[in-house]
Formats: sequence, C-alpha cells, structure tokens
Amino acid sequence: MCAHFDRPEPRWVLPGEYPLWDQALALLNRDLAVTLPEQRPLQLLALPPYAADELENVHVALANGEWDGNCLFPDSADDPAQALAVVADAAQETVVERLWQAWPCCPEHDLGMHPREDADGRLCWWCAGDRSRRGPAHLRAAVGALDTLVRPRRPNRKRRPGSSSGD
Repeated sequence: MCAHFDRPEPRWVLPGEYPLWDQALALLNRDLAVTLPEQRPLQLLALPPYAADELENVHVALANGEWDGNCLFPDSADDPAQALAVVADAAQETVVERLWQAWPCCPEHDLGMHPREDADGRLCWWCAGDRSRRGPAHLRAAVGALDTLVRPRRPNRKRRPGSSSGD
C-alpha cells in the first residue's frame, strides 16, 4: 500500500504467481524472439495498489522494466483464452509504444498485425492485407506460432552474392 503522493515501486512477478498469464507470455515471447531477435523476453511487472482494498496492477514489460498501456484484467487470470487475448494486447501495446515500431509485422504486406480469433476460436495474428486495394484481410499465424511463417518468395528480388536460392 502506498500514500497517494508516493511513487509505487514495481516488482517482477515470480513464475507461477499467475500461471495462465505465464503461459500466454511464453507464446508472445516466442513471437518476439522470431520477429525482434535483439529484444530480450517480455516479463510481467506488478505495481502495488494504492489502497488496501485494491489489487496490484500487473503489466507486460520489456526486459528493462519499461511498460505501457493498461494493466492485465484480474478476471482473465482464470481463463486460458481470455488470458492469452489480454496478454497479447498488453504485450503489443508495450512493444509498439516503448520501441516505437509496429509489432508484429506481416512479412507479406509489411503492416502491423493484431490479435483476432479465427473460426476455431484460436487467437491469431491478423493482417489488414491489401484492404486499401480492396484485397482480402487474412490471418497469418496463431499467436506464438510466427516462427512457422515462411517469407513469401519475391521473383523480382535481387540475388545476394553467393546465394543460390534467390531468397
């Protein structure tokens, strides 16, 4: 508990405190490692409550402790699908706002993607695609599975010296 004029001291959330958020964050960290390999894994950071009858606020933070956006909804800690959706939104908000870049980006359209459920209820990264040219929007991969994407072959791309595949 803190006085209203005191700045609360954040703490790193220990593994196992919020198991479903831990699982969700592990999936997001897989996507982060593939798309921004220079970044260290995201972590959960908790800010203590201001009043005794409040809960702590848990955020998704960069490895250096910077975070942005809303806290994770406490009710989502008990439902796997909700936990993944809330952690994905929070992770994306932190990465985008603290690193000042879209994340993750569709390798085909170079547009930022957003989490959205597919027809089977899985949370996937969604790309607006060619909607500006009346083309289709599309789902790229499930959250946590961006490592399965293969970059599209570009026939007009110049070959690198010593490269035999042209990609």
